[in-house]
Amino acid sequence: MARVGVGIIGCGNISTQYLKAMSAFDGLEIIAVADMKADVAERKAAEFGLVAVSVDALLADPRVTIIVNLTIPRAHVAVGLKAIAAGKHVYSEKPLGINFAEGKALLDAATKAGLRVGSAPDTFLGGGHQQVRALIDSGAAGRIVGGTATFACPGHERWHPDPAFYYDIGGGPVLDMGPYYITDLVQLLGPVESVMAMSGTPRPERPILSEPKRGQMMPVHVATHVSGLLRFHSGAIIQVLMSFDVPAHAHTPIELYGEKLSVLVPDPNMFGGPVKTRAPGETDWTEVPVTAPFADANYRSLGVADMAHAISTGRPHRASGDLALHVLEVMEALDIAARERREVAITTPVTRPEPLSGSVQTGQFR
Repeated sequence: MARVGVGIIGCGNISTQYLKAMSAFDGLEIIAVADMKADVAERKAAEFGLVAVSVDALLADPRVTIIVNLTIPRAHVAVGLKAIAAGKHVYSEKPLGINFAEGKALLDAATKAGLRVGSAPDTFLGGGHQQVRALIDSGAAGRIVGGTATFACPGHERWHPDPAFYYDIGGGPVLDMGPYYITDLVQLLGPVESVMAMSGTPRPERPILSEPKRGQMMPVHVATHVSGLLRFHSGAIIQVLMSFDVPAHAHTPIELYGEKLSVLVPDPNMFGGPVKTRAPGETDWTEVPVTAPFADANYRSLGVADMAHAISTGRPHRASGDLALHVLEVMEALDIAARERREVAITTPVTRPEPLSGSVQTGQFR
């Protein structure tokens, strides 16, 4: 497979992970990086031995096939639309957009232009999650009846150097961390049918506890503690907790309860991790060997590599815009359900992405 040219827009915190991981994929060629702040792009380019250019120059470069959009959430769709207008496929960091309407506008523009949209997270393609997928698809766990999905921490202001956007419109635990959990659940169980929820904002402002802005106060414009129920078309009912207001907890990230087995799913923010099962009457959990690829490191850009291979071979890519839009609708429905105190139906159809097999490094991605 010929190498596919990639341009990166947005050189903030997450770009380092992408740039490190992309070196693992022979099918990707990083043409240049760009940022609205030229000095930020230049520093990132120098760190990785790349070229920094302006956003407009990157969009105009004929060598670039895919724009990887790593800007802040509120800019995802605006930058994505510029990429589409420039004739580029676009792969966005999560979430696809900060609301369903703008996410749909991006997909509609891409469809009209005959271009593809991909979106993080791609961690569901990691070996740990693909091992769970194989277990469920084999029928070993039986029909999945229910489960839990839990992300809860005391807040990102404790570690992020500039955390205010996490508490602005487009932030909050659901849009920030929900994509990892809900995307993984959809690839494991299929599409969501409806949503119910309650939410709260315990503190109207919060102090920054990290450098260099330690002590500054941030206004909070989003719900920071959300508890919901997701009903899947498969019949499974999953309890979801997403919170920036929990000092500590002892919940595992995702648990699935099948008719034959309960399954502990690895952290969906990671590519690997232990997979464990337990049957009725057993006194301990059994660890399932993880033999699927991409479980041993941070492969954050695996979705880009899969998308590049899919463009070259004409098949669907797995971390697709349709999947991301479905997840975005579910996340927005959590907010609507909480505010309006009602069950919210999910309207977007989505097909479970194909399981991952083969190796993108050698081009044997099937």
